[in-house]
Amino acid sequence: MDKKSTIYLSGHTGLVGSNIMKKLERMGYGNLILKTRGELDLLRQTDVERFFNKERPEYVILAAARVGGIWANDNYPAEFIYQNLMIQTNVIHAAYLSGVKKLLFLGSSCIYPKFAPQPIKEEYLLDGKLEKTNEPYAIAKISGIKMCQAYNRQYGTHFISIMPTNLYGPNDNFDLETSHAMAALIAKLHKAKIEGMPETVLWGTGQSRREFLYVEDMADACLFLMNNYEGSEPVNAGVGKDISLMELSQKIKEVVGYEGRIVFDHIHPDGTPQKLLDITRITKMGWAAKTSLREGIRLTYEWYLNNIC
Repeated sequence: MDKKSTIYLSGHTGLVGSNIMKKLERMGYGNLILKTRGELDLLRQTDVERFFNKERPEYVILAAARVGGIWANDNYPAEFIYQNLMIQTNVIHAAYLSGVKKLLFLGSSCIYPKFAPQPIKEEYLLDGKLEKTNEPYAIAKISGIKMCQAYNRQYGTHFISIMPTNLYGPNDNFDLETSHAMAALIAKLHKAKIEGMPETVLWGTGQSRREFLYVEDMADACLFLMNNYEGSEPVNAGVGKDISLMELSQKIKEVVGYEGRIVFDHIHPDGTPQKLLDITRITKMGWAAKTSLREGIRLTYEWYLNNIC
C-alpha cells in the first residue's frame, strides 16, 4: 500500500481496529477513511454501497464485527450470526463493485473444528464439528472466508483473510458478561483485589488451553499481510504457544497483585479443550509476534487502570 493510498478501516473504535489505526498512523498512512456506526451502519446494504461509490477507497481492512466471549455467544446467537453475516457481506460485495484493489477480512480461530489436531493448520477448516457455544459466530466467519475466496476465483479480486488466535490488549472490552477470557480475568481479579475478597471463583476447570496474541502484534500482522500476501487461503496469526486458563489466571493474579485464592467452578463449560494455531504459513513469510505474554498482560492492565477504573 502506498502511503498516500485511501484506506477504509471499518471497526476503528474496536479492539483490533483501534490498534490497526494507530499502527497505520505511526507508519505514515495519512489518508484513512474512518466511520463510526452512527455515521455508517454496515448492516444496511444501500448505505454501504452508497458510501463505497462516494469514497472509492483503494484498500479495505474489515475489522468491524460483533464479538464476545462464551456467555455472550451462548446468549445472543442470533445477533452474532446475523450481524456478522450482514456486515461482511455488505462490505465485501461493495468492495468488489467499487473496484477495491485489496481487502483484508479478519476472521477468528473459532472457525476451526472443536477437536481439531493441535496445532491447528489452516487446511483443517470444515474438517469437523464446531464448538457449540460459538457456532453461529464461527459459521458467519467461515462464510466471510469463503466469500473472499469465491470473489477472487470468479471476479479476480484480491481479498485475503487472517485468522487470529485469542486477542487482548488496550481498548479491549472488560465487561464481565460479554468480554473474552483475558479481559474478563483481569477485570475480575482486579475487582477481587479492590474489594479484599479472600477468594474469587472462575468458570470451568481451568484445564482448557488457549493461545494469546497481544493486539498490537495483531495489527502488525494485518499490515504485514496487506503488503506481502496475495493468496486466497486464510493465514493464521498467533504466537505458537498456548497456556492453560489456570496458569493464565496465576500470571494475571501476579500482575494485578491479588493475594486471595482462585477457585474454579466446574459446573460452567470450558469450551474448546485446546486451541493452538499452526503459524508456519505466516512465519515463513517473515512475520513473528514481538510481545511476551507477561509484558502484554502488564501493558493491558496498565491501560485498564488508566482508562476503565
